[in-house]
Amino acid sequence: MPAPKKKERPRLAVIDYGMGNLRSVLKGWNQVGADAYLANEPDAIASADAVVLPGQGAMVDAMRRLKETGFDRVIRDWVAADKPFFGICLGLQALFEHSEEGDCAGLGIFEGSVRRFDIDATLKVPHMGWNSVTFSREAPLTEGFESGVDQFYFVHSYHIVPTNPSIIWFETDYGVRFASGVQHGRCFATQFHPEKSQSKGLQLYANFLLCL
Repeated sequence: MPAPKKKERPRLAVIDYGMGNLRSVLKGWNQVGADAYLANEPDAIASADAVVLPGQGAMVDAMRRLKETGFDRVIRDWVAADKPFFGICLGLQALFEHSEEGDCAGLGIFEGSVRRFDIDATLKVPHMGWNSVTFSREAPLTEGFESGVDQFYFVHSYHIVPTNPSIIWFETDYGVRFASGVQHGRCFATQFHPEKSQSKGLQLYANFLLCL
């Protein structure tokens, strides 16, 4: 039996819960060949090949909006079913159990916490601007990247501290070494913004589409 034909433009549901730079995220995914659309209610992701959770702002506000819209349950079910998922910035932090920001519970998909940077006063918080990421040779979706060299764009005051180090996908140094990306099954999430990271960020999006 021949292998099933790969979709030319996979449908990506970008969750719209009232937070995040949605226009830039949509543009980035569509630029690399996705058919990305905004999903403003849980039923809108039913026909999607993958789900994207963007976000920027405060964790407590994000969790309130996810609960109000019912997306909290849908995201947990989606990731538990090992369906393709990509979280961005706050969309990474929300996957964990608890955040120091607002003393707030997250989705609890991964064990661990979100903590404010505790670093030397000579470094500014938020961590804003370009920084490199490191990864293992076997890390998925890293075709075409050079560990510790390629730069991505960050804007955040808090960082994740996973309980299980095996889910760490990327790491970055900013006063401390912190996890800047996680991966488990077909769930991927980054602290940096690929859609703001020019060609390398778009390449990461394109590599994700190849796994659908």
